[in-house]
Amino acid sequence: MNRTGRLLSALYLAASGGLALTAVHAFRHGPLWAGFLLTAASLVPVVAVVRETVIEELLRASVRTRGRVVRVADDIVRASLDAACCERWWTSLGTDHDVSCPHDVPRSSAA
Repeated sequence: MNRTGRLLSALYLAASGGLALTAVHAFRHGPLWAGFLLTAASLVPVVAVVRETVIEELLRASVRTRGRVVRVADDIVRASLDAACCERWWTSLGTDHDVSCPHDVPRSSAA
């Protein structure tokens, strides 16, 4: 893992530890729901570290076979783009859908 990836993973783990410590404090002295919420939140940075590690392993494995680095990076980007349902959803930060998009749910005018 490069220096930036290690620094990012260290920050993720520090954030996770801080959230876990806050969760313990919430379980002891605060409302129970806050403890559960903070426990769940403390797992999110751990997932980010695992994701960084998996991407790094994919890139390392692709370095062994020449010319594969670009393809692995393209596969990661393609999977991320395929997760979006349509182009307008992607460019509007998830607020609008293309006319042909099957996920387009009409908004009601009720407030």
